[in-house]
Amino acid sequence: MSETYPIKDREALHSFRDYYKDTQPNPRNYSLIVTGLNTAFRVGDLLKLRWQDVCGADGNLRQHICVEEQKTGKKRVVPINKVLRQTLDAYKSVCPGTAPQDFLFPSTRCKSRPLSRSQAYRIVRRAAEGCGLSDHIGCHSLRKTFGYYAWKQGTPPAMLMDLYNHSSYQITKRYLGIGQDERDQVYLQINL
Repeated sequence: MSETYPIKDREALHSFRDYYKDTQPNPRNYSLIVTGLNTAFRVGDLLKLRWQDVCGADGNLRQHICVEEQKTGKKRVVPINKVLRQTLDAYKSVCPGTAPQDFLFPSTRCKSRPLSRSQAYRIVRRAAEGCGLSDHIGCHSLRKTFGYYAWKQGTPPAMLMDLYNHSSYQITKRYLGIGQDERDQVYLQINL
């Protein structure tokens, strides 16, 4: 599998995010992509989410999603932002009768199992291809895109390193996909 990149163009990002809302309507797939973009969870952690992770005993959405990361074993607490809240509320309304222990993103073949990683990859790739995005977009692009936009909005790299639970700054820097365009912007904005 090739290296994945963040989606840097905001218009392309919106087309990609909304592919399963507007072009090929599918509430589960749309919610998967929006949840991935807004939580920066690794795909394995994303697919293991259950309704009880996002909804309280009263059936209402929680304020935060708490997970223990499979890769690091560390606990992550992520607030449910406005876009994610609206998406999950709409998704919940079309999934009546779900039990708290049901997977948030179930397999279509067996509702008692989560989507497989390969199926999640196909969902992301189909949306990327439908929007004319490069071959370098995959499930990890959701996580990298979160970091790229957080960084562009002024989040310090040290904070991103903490949010990602990365062990080194080099890993975080690679995630941000800093390329010549970003380097050029720095030089072109300095007019001494």
